[in-house]
Amino acid sequence: MVDFLWNLSAFIVALGILVAVHEWGHFIVARKCGVQVLRFSIGFGKPLWRTTDKHGTEFVIAAIPLGGYVRMLDERVDNVPANKSHLAFNQQSVGKRMAIIAAGPGVNFIFAVAAFMLMFLIGVQTLKPIVGEVPKDSIAAQSNIVENDQIVAVGEHDTVDWSSVNLEILSYIGESEIPLMVLQGNGVTKQTALATDGWRFDPDKESALTSLGLVPFRPAITLEVAALGENSPAQLAGLQVGDTLLQLGTERIESWQQAVDIITANPGQSLSLTFARDGSEQIIVVTLDSVETETGLRGYLGMAPRVEPWPEDVVFIHQYGVFSAFGKALQQTWRYTTISLEMFGKLFTGDVSVKNLSGPISIAQGAGISAEYGIVQFLKFLAIISISLGIINLLPIPLLDGGHLLYFTIEWITGKPVSERVQDIGFRVGSLIILTFMGIAIFNDIARLA
Repeated sequence: MVDFLWNLSAFIVALGILVAVHEWGHFIVARKCGVQVLRFSIGFGKPLWRTTDKHGTEFVIAAIPLGGYVRMLDERVDNVPANKSHLAFNQQSVGKRMAIIAAGPGVNFIFAVAAFMLMFLIGVQTLKPIVGEVPKDSIAAQSNIVENDQIVAVGEHDTVDWSSVNLEILSYIGESEIPLMVLQGNGVTKQTALATDGWRFDPDKESALTSLGLVPFRPAITLEVAALGENSPAQLAGLQVGDTLLQLGTERIESWQQAVDIITANPGQSLSLTFARDGSEQIIVVTLDSVETETGLRGYLGMAPRVEPWPEDVVFIHQYGVFSAFGKALQQTWRYTTISLEMFGKLFTGDVSVKNLSGPISIAQGAGISAEYGIVQFLKFLAIISISLGIINLLPIPLLDGGHLLYFTIEWITGKPVSERVQDIGFRVGSLIILTFMGIAIFNDIARLA
């Protein structure tokens, strides 16, 4: 319940910011073009708060936080007196109307630049893309990628951290290979390529990186006990911080994961535990607790391992001055935009499955998770979603901003507006398209929760 409320709150805050940004774009350009704005609403339905400025514009925060709108004076829907006709949206030139409509998604991209810039001014802690253990028979192993290799470029794009590696790899979905530049442990660079003909992965179960066998480096997890749960079976049995696990039951322990596997597979069982303390081996008997999970009962012992510290040259912070941060933000916005467009195109070619579409539930979860990690990750989340909203709104689908721009472009070329009948048909078709995609996205969200 707590997670649900946190995700919902983060979602409402994120959506409120992005809706306000988008609608402000329409609003401010409409004002600059001399159009009277009647209402600026964040949300739909019953107003929770409202105020009116000196220009007569009503600003509203409404009860349903799933969008927003800017209502402008328009002779097609309002009874406009002759002395105010020049303030109506429909009386403006084609160029002004196009500018007003394009300003919404345009400001989404500007906001993304601002969010990325602020993120880089604050500083982003990240990891060099150094490969950890490479799974046997994985695509990476078959391409001679080995542990401690650092991926310095994917295709023509340099990669300074795992986030950039993941982003660039996504752009190669549907391709037969992914070219890589790798810096080896001996300091020598080499060109290689991941053979990805027929490569498919389920994003709900694994990441693009792990599906290829590119497991990020992590410090070694030792067999030394670093912490014990209060009144846990481990503590009650006499285990202490600093003890080193040697054997559990009949199995000699080689890794912490091996110990976890044995423990989880034996709920409620009593096992002998051999460990080293002060240079000598000792044996105790531990009785595991049982914990109910989605997959059934799991054993629980209640201890945590000591993890080796991160090497200093692996963890670094992306932080820049104002001008450098602005340049970096422009690059990030452009790259996320181009890759988003590529992914959208691959939906239609079949290289990307419609199962990858996410709806409000997944977005809410993403908002909650990013907010938990702090302001920097939340800014990144806002920037990426803002770019997505900008792209979606520019699609030439009637009902979206892009559909209006399409009609205005036709009017600009032909010298006369598109007939109301054609517009009506277009809006109906557009509504069907949008509802179809929304239905698929919501279905995917529900399936992920199942």
